[in-house]
Amino acid sequence: MNRRMLITTVAMLALSAGSAFAQGAGKPMKITLNFLAAAPNAGFMMAKQLGLYEKAGINLTIEEGKGSGTTAQMVATGQTDIGFADAPAAMQLRTKGAPVKIIAPVLQTNGFAIIALEDSKIDAPKDLVGKKLAVQPGTAQTTLLEAILASNGIDKSKVDVIAIDPGAFVGALLEKKVDAILGGADFHSIQIRERGFKVRDIFYRDVGVPTVGLSIIARDDRVKADAELFKKFVEASLQGWDAARKNPEAAADAVVAQFPAVKKAQVLAQFDVVNKLLCAPGATALGKVPEKNWTVSYDLLTQYLGLPKDKPITDYYTTELLPASAPACP
Repeated sequence: MNRRMLITTVAMLALSAGSAFAQGAGKPMKITLNFLAAAPNAGFMMAKQLGLYEKAGINLTIEEGKGSGTTAQMVATGQTDIGFADAPAAMQLRTKGAPVKIIAPVLQTNGFAIIALEDSKIDAPKDLVGKKLAVQPGTAQTTLLEAILASNGIDKSKVDVIAIDPGAFVGALLEKKVDAILGGADFHSIQIRERGFKVRDIFYRDVGVPTVGLSIIARDDRVKADAELFKKFVEASLQGWDAARKNPEAAADAVVAQFPAVKKAQVLAQFDVVNKLLCAPGATALGKVPEKNWTVSYDLLTQYLGLPKDKPITDYYTTELLPASAPACP
């Protein structure tokens, strides 16, 4: 090999190494989603697709979750850097001593629902009395069942609550092994409609449980150790969510690109619900929940789920990591 060829080869190797470094550059972080990849968590995939995390100096890994309660536990035990979980699930875990805090609410109201087939004659929570209700242990929907029942004056012993594995959850309803399920209107209901069934959704927010929804959560000590990193993560994520709500088609493509098993049509259908949850009535920007919504969530959880009243609602969340110029609500 002559001298010119050697120099050229070395230069090409250096360029290749530099490119590889750039692609993997940034502080490694991992986020565990609330559940499977879908529209309710699409903003993170959109942000990654747009290179927003890379621009913020973050090399992000996104993994699917197994329910908000499980995700919150993973954050608490340090198995993941960031979690995306329902606010009440994180708050409940914090009361047990876990150093988990909400750093940015994304869905400012929840999309949970009591889901039944249209011919079931279940039109309100009171109609669950004497019926079989399927739940998934570890999910936020299940955690809030006590609040639903208490808010509507229902004795839990009069409802047959059955724990069912996620893989058989929807099937149990369609096969009429149960009368209703606790799920997400933006996920389970859409699956059912895709199979040609007519569904009735009784939204939690309409029957006394309008709690703050899916939120970005993290450990206190990790945030304290590198607050700037978490600020950058939150800002990039909210930008990703802003882009996703404005262009669901591109967001669905981003989800499928990173999780090929997901059906694009299903993600697009989910956005019809998700986009209604990103901003609560009176909210001014993404990630900034009106104070009254926090108060309602706190009252519900202390009254029905046993959260202690010795600490204020502000102990469960912080607004210090939210960007000053977060994307505006409509």
